[in-house]
Amino acid sequence: MGIAHEFKEFAVKGNVIDLAVGVIIGGAFGKIVDSVVNDLIMPVVGLVFGKLDFSNLFIALAHVPPDVPHTLEAVRKAGVPVFAYGHFLTISLNFVILAFIIFMMVKQINRLKREWPHQQEAAKKEEPEAPPEDIQLLREIRDSLKKTPPLN
Repeated sequence: MGIAHEFKEFAVKGNVIDLAVGVIIGGAFGKIVDSVVNDLIMPVVGLVFGKLDFSNLFIALAHVPPDVPHTLEAVRKAGVPVFAYGHFLTISLNFVILAFIIFMMVKQINRLKREWPHQQEAAKKEEPEAPPEDIQLLREIRDSLKKTPPLN
């Protein structure tokens, strides 16, 4: 068995393909979460904390020239080293929100999995099982014999 055949066998196995699909969907889902955090949650958090924009929070690690605006982008363009903790806070908040959303999804899926066997059992109890074919034929023969008059 050659290495090409082994690689082909490895690459087309269900787990590898499932993993690839999961990574692609995870990347797209990450963009959705980024949008939820940046466009929906952070403005509310900023409103509560006095219109703070976490992504622009930083500490300059050197002297900032007086003509440079006090924004993260401008200070970085001026070549001043910065401790940009606001971006870290935003990324950390993104992670916590993403972890919570995934937790809620997994929790819901697990609840549905627990309920699914009970629903199947209830459906089985509602529908009585049909008797086997031989029993059914014997019952039909018995019923037809009851309908025919006896021979005397």
